[in-house]
Amino acid sequence: MASSYLHCFYFVFFFVALLLSEVCGNRLGDSGKYPLVVSTWPFVEAVRAAWTAADDGLSAVDAVVEGCSACEELRCDGTVGPGGSPDENGETTIDALVMDGVTMEVGAVAAMKYVKDGIKAARLVMQHTQHTLLVGEPASAFAISMGLPGPTNLSSPESIDKWIKWKENLCQPNFRKNVLSVDSCGPYHAKDAANTCVQANPMGTIESSPSRFGLHSHDTIAMAVIDKMGLIAVGTSTNGATFKIPGRVGDGPIAGSSAYADGDVGACGATGDGDVMMRFLPCYQVVESMRRGMEPKLAAEDAILRITQKYPDFVGAVFAVNKDGMHAGACHGWTFQYSVRSVEMDEVEIFTVQPATVSMFT
Repeated sequence: MASSYLHCFYFVFFFVALLLSEVCGNRLGDSGKYPLVVSTWPFVEAVRAAWTAADDGLSAVDAVVEGCSACEELRCDGTVGPGGSPDENGETTIDALVMDGVTMEVGAVAAMKYVKDGIKAARLVMQHTQHTLLVGEPASAFAISMGLPGPTNLSSPESIDKWIKWKENLCQPNFRKNVLSVDSCGPYHAKDAANTCVQANPMGTIESSPSRFGLHSHDTIAMAVIDKMGLIAVGTSTNGATFKIPGRVGDGPIAGSSAYADGDVGACGATGDGDVMMRFLPCYQVVESMRRGMEPKLAAEDAILRITQKYPDFVGAVFAVNKDGMHAGACHGWTFQYSVRSVEMDEVEIFTVQPATVSMFT
């Protein structure tokens, strides 16, 4: 009798152990899928930093912060971190966001002066407040009070030189419209409102001026990480549009526009004309499309198409990644590249997406 009970115990123990092993193995990414890092643009060092963190067992949120921090320190393309993209007053400000795809918590900062660590400030907002977004100098004061270095001058000799040349060029190009000015650099006053209404053409598209956005006038690192547990997070960081009107906030710190994550579905990151993109929330659209069964390829293409139907001169791109690790990109108005590191890769790989096309990889 005792022997029979013992055999029964061993059988149950073995069965439970096998079941737990299978469940935990899937969660830990033992299938070989995880970790996975996807980022806008060929920001290879940032992806390496995030990959190393995730491969060492850090959470998706921590890995995203490591990756975006690396880009801020390197001043990727001069459009991430301090020292780039001066506004009309010659100042550099920072926008950043981090989102946990499990809890759906978001922390973000916008138009932040005097603190160079945008993504770390965003994480502090998520960790130590019940808010989602802090802006301007109060955001800086909060970040410094929570231990980040500052106040720091975010300008650089390069950004100041760029601003001086812009002033010498009569403050052109700029983001003003329907205004009159005492001279070419302001102060500005509104034209007669009766003559400046924006009208859509018969096709329903918006007539727009040439885009002020390009590879080196505005850019964002948007990054998604799936960690060893299969959990997803996203983050962004940017110093915004070059020669923007002071106080302008783009899509970088706006959840659903620059980035979005849902652990049940996947994630998205975006880059480009944030003033237009935040009107469409393309990354929220991408994730919701994947939730309804679209593959990343189609979800990314659909999100871009929704924008270009209204703004045919739009310049921007998105990447999409589902919870199974399938990723894709779509773009309009420029050639887009995004970077990936997975367990199947020995090094970061860069994927190129041509305008008006979608590239999809697994």
